[in-house]
Amino acid sequence: MKRRSLFIAALMAMCLIFISAPLLAETITLTGTVRDFSPTTNSDFEATISGLVTGIVQNTLGADGKPVYAHGASSYGSVNNATTFYQWYHNTSYTAPYAITLSNSIAKPDIYTFASGAFFPIDNQLIGNEGRSHNYHFTYEIHSQFTYKTGQTFNFTGDDDVWVFINDKLVLDLGGIHGAVSGSADMSGLIDGQTYDFDFFFAERHTTESNLKIETSIVLQSVPEPMSMLLLGLGLVGLAGVSRRKF
Repeated sequence: MKRRSLFIAALMAMCLIFISAPLLAETITLTGTVRDFSPTTNSDFEATISGLVTGIVQNTLGADGKPVYAHGASSYGSVNNATTFYQWYHNTSYTAPYAITLSNSIAKPDIYTFASGAFFPIDNQLIGNEGRSHNYHFTYEIHSQFTYKTGQTFNFTGDDDVWVFINDKLVLDLGGIHGAVSGSADMSGLIDGQTYDFDFFFAERHTTESNLKIETSIVLQSVPEPMSMLLLGLGLVGLAGVSRRKF
């Protein structure tokens, strides 16, 4: 009788552990914004190959949630000046939503991966390929949130420029026109159980390759671009005003 009771107690404990254990999704889909450019209108694209250059952007995001060029009117990292750089993540002439899906595997069930050795999301779209085999000149940004768990990581390999910000602070800096390089986000100072903003900025600026690889144990959640949130807020305010007038 005593053994049966112990067995039942152990079985119940195992069931509780199984039920309470977090179940990781097989995939994470993140929707971002692609902006297309032509070297004829923004010469930051198809500029001279600079190699890996850190320090192109400031260490914190601007008030609009976008990277800020750190060198004013001066050229740095194959960027002409603050005016040309500003267009990278603000230009709305040629834009499109684009989603990537990160998947885990049986071998690495706690690691989500997206990998492409030919990351050309807007071939023959928007401005078009301009006589090239691919559309090589674009930027891509993703905005997300996550609840941090101690030990989580975010690793990236790719070209060209990549900047990652967590809670508006630069944690990964792989700027410049370069071949595929790798880096890891600085997760120091993050507190277990706290929720943080996550902002990812990418630029493909030069022929002939475009690589993008993300490996992370962070469970990222897709959220709208900051400007979209602002427009949504203004729209809600406008609707509230209309409703009040009708009332």
